[in-house]
Amino acid sequence: MKRKLFRSGNSWALFIPKTIIELLKIDPEKDSIELIVENDVLKIKKTSSDE
Repeated sequence: MKRKLFRSGNSWALFIPKTIIELLKIDPEKDSIELIVENDVLKIKKTSSDE
């Protein structure tokens, strides 16, 4: 799946489709995510609520 980045202030934003949020069982209102870069690959991982 290809996605475009969007300007957000001095940063860039990536919109994540609802289907992916649901597959990862992420509640955007409560959960946090971790961004991991390995070998030019961006990984998104749900973190536990106590991290």
